Amino acid sequence: MRGAGAMSAEAAATVLAPVLGDLKAICDFGPVTQNLGELPDVDLLVTGWGCPPITAEVLERLPGLKAIVHTAGSVKGFVTDACWERGIAVSSAASANALPVAEYTVAMILLTGKRVLERARDYRATKQIGHYDLPPTVGNYGATIGILSASMIGRRVIELLRPYDFHVLVHDPFVTEVDGAESVGITELFGRSDVVSVHTPLLPETRGLVNHELLGLLRDDAVLINTARGAVVDQEALAAEAGRIRAVLDVTDPEVLPAGHPLWHNDNVLITPHLAGSQGNEWLRLAHHAVAEVRRWVAGEPFLTPVPAERRERIA
Repeated sequence: MRGAGAMSAEAAATVLAPVLGDLKAICDFGPVTQNLGELPDVDLLVTGWGCPPITAEVLERLPGLKAIVHTAGSVKGFVTDACWERGIAVSSAASANALPVAEYTVAMILLTGKRVLERARDYRATKQIGHYDLPPTVGNYGATIGILSASMIGRRVIELLRPYDFHVLVHDPFVTEVDGAESVGITELFGRSDVVSVHTPLLPETRGLVNHELLGLLRDDAVLINTARGAVVDQEALAAEAGRIRAVLDVTDPEVLPAGHPLWHNDNVLITPHLAGSQGNEWLRLAHHAVAEVRRWVAGEPFLTPVPAERRERIA
């Protein structure tokens, strides 16, 4: 069994390098490159961030390719229709990458509930502790958390929220029942929630989904969290509402926002640099997941986390 890697040099150094020895022990694992024209004909490709689109022209040079194991989340953008049409088996580490995103989301739900960042800023300025002058909206007891989309990450967030004293709502047009959450319509989700966390894939029909109308349904001081894709949220509508509501944005549209964009300068908005997904030592989880999938494939077993062709239209 012959294998090779297709990803950027940075991804190769940070994600793949620690497990390269494991891959070579499993199969005849060759070069790792971002230039698909340099790849020899192989049975299996281990891909990562920076992998160019694997087009029909690329596949003509790789007639033996039968499987792709991706060391990150979404395969959208490089696994093309030509791969599916050829019947190439695809695996993704999306489930492994979902965990840190869900952990980040839960952390931000808890922190915003206590207004930690704002109160730390005020404490630094005043050097005074004020516990008894807080509005009843501060705190996490009995809060209503709305999850927009029962995606892999959305479901993981719901699971992680179970130990807390929250009431969890979920809206997903394709799912009517999710364990641990009350399924509601999208307007009810925004109207009832103290926090709405966005986990919707970016599709033509979801671009700008979180618009001025939905944001206007949020109560004053409610929180919008977006760890999905920036374009799911109408940035201008959010900027107009951000004096009334709060937001935590790990993604924006565009990414990065222009220096003069009002969201940069609003104290009600926290923008983080797309860090919710795997970073640092979390990359090793992705690498180990990929090694396990390669081991299964070489042993003639099906992938544990396949990406079937019928899901390609709804990939995040």
